Amino acid sequence: MKITDEYIYRQPEKVRSILLHLISVFEREIPELVLLFKWGIPYFYYKKKMFCYLAPNHKKGFVDAGFARGFQLARNQDYLVGEKRNTVKSLRYYNLEDIDNAILVDVIKEAVTLYK
Repeated sequence: MKITDEYIYRQPEKVRSILLHLISVFEREIPELVLLFKWGIPYFYYKKKMFCYLAPNHKKGFVDAGFARGFQLARNQDYLVGEKRNTVKSLRYYNLEDIDNAILVDVIKEAVTLYK
């Protein structure tokens, strides 16, 4: 079992279900993505470059899908969280039911265009 898989399956059910759903959507939309375990969290790479991390925040009860070039994204700004970060913007999910697949897929599709 890969370290990323071990990490995911050690998470509480709520977090694990969000992570597994996000991973399935990312991999369906961009089969070329590589999921690695970097900086203690699952991190997708595209064309050997950082693309998106999946970071649970257990204290605050959410999972961030943080896009490495998030501040270059133009669409879906009402859904992207920037906070005090310079380059990353994220989609934040508190529950599996919070995930709007249409928005997630649109952000993924726009983000991948930043790597061409």
